[in-house]
Amino acid sequence: MNGFCIYVENRIMKNTISVLALSTLFVVSACKKTENNSADTVKKDTVQNNTFSVDSVKVSDSVKLNDSLKIKYSSKMLVFPTIKDRSLLDSIYFGDKNIRDFSKKGLQAQLENNKNEYFSKIKKDSKDWISDLGFAQEWYSDMSMNLKSRTNDYIHIQYLWGSYEGGAHDNYGFSERVFDLKNNKKLELKDITSMPKAKIAAMLMKNINKINSGTTDSNGKVNNSEMLLVDVVPATDNFYFDEKNLYFHYSPYEIAAFAAGDITISVSWEELKGTINPEFKKRMGISY
Repeated sequence: MNGFCIYVENRIMKNTISVLALSTLFVVSACKKTENNSADTVKKDTVQNNTFSVDSVKVSDSVKLNDSLKIKYSSKMLVFPTIKDRSLLDSIYFGDKNIRDFSKKGLQAQLENNKNEYFSKIKKDSKDWISDLGFAQEWYSDMSMNLKSRTNDYIHIQYLWGSYEGGAHDNYGFSERVFDLKNNKKLELKDITSMPKAKIAAMLMKNINKINSGTTDSNGKVNNSEMLLVDVVPATDNFYFDEKNLYFHYSPYEIAAFAAGDITISVSWEELKGTINPEFKKRMGISY
């Protein structure tokens, strides 16, 4: 199925990992199931003029395959009537080649196509075993785009997906993307800082212990790093920022078990001092 972000290009592994004492770890910004909220909370830039506008399209439907299996599908896309650059629009919609019409009507039609493809795929894949389901189940696929902030000609869009197709639990994940409306491109980490990713990774490993998760070691110190499934916390492309920090967002299973939820680790501009791109620093008004 071609979803609007192809399940954010990452259907996090479905293998169940047994974890002890993790249910309260990393209460940072967990989202066990994605929610399509019609009213996005957007931090707006008061300096910008009124040439930027945003709208949205949605689809929500369900189908009952038999007495044991019901399938629900919901999806929401943002619409940007004032953005005309096609390369930027391609990037916003993850380069989905099925999307050729970026108008509200065109994107609504794409959502309908995505929904129909999803239902058709589940029906086809389940025909050999659906009669063997031992109990009633409700599967779902939920995807959404949310405009989180707009400041200094940068827009931050959060892409969320959630799904359940059998197994011990549902799955969900995030993709954070920042777009530069001034230069019509997706912002890369190198556009913000020249610091090597290995050094940023070291900061992330240190800063994860600044998260107040309620987990401590034998000396009473926060030691979240011991609960990780990785030796190094990478400088992920899922980043965003505000006037104080650069934030890196990790979906379940990326660096910790599912029970840990999603994890957001911040790196302050002070920590990146001397490496911040001068143009970015000026546009954001960063002062240490």
